Amino acid sequence: MRKTSSRTSPARVRRRRLAVAVVVAGVVGASALATGSASSHGYVSTPPSRQDLCANGTVTDCGDIQYEPQSVEGPKGFPAAGPADGSICSGGNARFAQLDDPRNGQWPATQLTGGQTYDFTWTFTARHATTDFEYFITKNGYDPTKPLTRAELQPTPFLTVPYGGKPPASNTITQQGVIPSGLTGKHLILGVWNIADTGNAFYSCADVQF
Repeated sequence: MRKTSSRTSPARVRRRRLAVAVVVAGVVGASALATGSASSHGYVSTPPSRQDLCANGTVTDCGDIQYEPQSVEGPKGFPAAGPADGSICSGGNARFAQLDDPRNGQWPATQLTGGQTYDFTWTFTARHATTDFEYFITKNGYDPTKPLTRAELQPTPFLTVPYGGKPPASNTITQQGVIPSGLTGKHLILGVWNIADTGNAFYSCADVQF
């Protein structure tokens, strides 16, 4: 009578390992899709935002944000909701806390003039269904040596661009607005990209000088 070996053949072991790898990959992929973390993202590139300056090497010692400037995602509903005061520029993400660091007011700033028409540019690595884009700016008296708070921002956006649930048409878009008049010194513009089909938004802070 022919004996059956208790040892599993190398070919069978390889097939089992392959099957396990496929299952694990499927679980990881499904998890990423469920959280949305694999497909996020965009940031203000004109005027250069803090994450843009870190990504292009103009500013150093930025931590993780230099590798993924598009990932500053946090709860939407700003200013009634959203990231806490002091962590607005990072979207409330501790990984990107360098964006909230005022660097003693030494972030490079783009020169602007009150009343001028200006083209704001967003750069995307993924384009989501969009409610709108909003742009807030600080009040006179803003202290660029301290982390941003709501109290230092004008309460309503100076520019809102509605999208009605549609995604941006390309990986870069330009939106034209008028810079508020009457501002002097250094200020901060906060761009907020409100996503239509999730509870999140993307935040982007750009330093400017009047």
